[in-house]
Amino acid sequence: MDPFQPTSIQNQTSPAIPIAIIVGFAMIAIAIFFTNRNTSPANLPTVEDASETTTVTTAHNPRPVDETDFIKGNPNAPILLIEYSDYECPFCKEFHSSMNRIMEEYGVGGQVAWVYRQFPIVQLHPNSLKISEAALCIGELGGNNAFWNFSDLLFEERDFDAPVNPLRLPDYAAAAGVDVEAYNTCVTSRSKQQSVTEAVKEATDLGIQGTPYTYVIVGNQQAVINGAQPYDVVRNIVQNLTKQLEGTVGE
Repeated sequence: MDPFQPTSIQNQTSPAIPIAIIVGFAMIAIAIFFTNRNTSPANLPTVEDASETTTVTTAHNPRPVDETDFIKGNPNAPILLIEYSDYECPFCKEFHSSMNRIMEEYGVGGQVAWVYRQFPIVQLHPNSLKISEAALCIGELGGNNAFWNFSDLLFEERDFDAPVNPLRLPDYAAAAGVDVEAYNTCVTSRSKQQSVTEAVKEATDLGIQGTPYTYVIVGNQQAVINGAQPYDVVRNIVQNLTKQLEGTVGE
């Protein structure tokens, strides 16, 4: 399995058209060509290797960030990354680690925000639906920090290609800082089942076929990172966007 490709429902190859590696106003070494978010359908480029950018078509833009989302970093950051992910996807673990490194480098200064959205692919990962419900329960009970504590811990501790042990979820909830009894009540009631179902529909309506899948949004421009791109690739994208926003491209 290619680690740069997303875990997908169908192993399909979409026709891809190489395009110039352009971001906004300037040519840079490795980046993304952004399209206007007001255009529908939008031809969204995807980063699929470190040397070229390719295009795919999707019918919709991701919904705007709202109070239901869990955000790491400055909510008003000029660079927004919205990731659709599956807690049991092997390459989501790799990408999660890379994104945490990005946030340590660029999130602290407020340049980047990271939104995590649920896309459990139960055809491949039977426990993923239950884990997504658990994550939303933890977020409801403990807030944004608890959600991210849970997500970070789960991805950090799970093996690359091994399923998550559902019996460990209450331990992760406790480590995230929520009351385990309240957590058990929430997950037993299946109160988050509808929310996860809607999240899956949202992702499939966007045409997403695998995880991780990440929108990169700057103002009204957007592109996508398809699959678990290496840290260096994501860092180059963010670094060049940051320089461009600061007016220091080429320095």
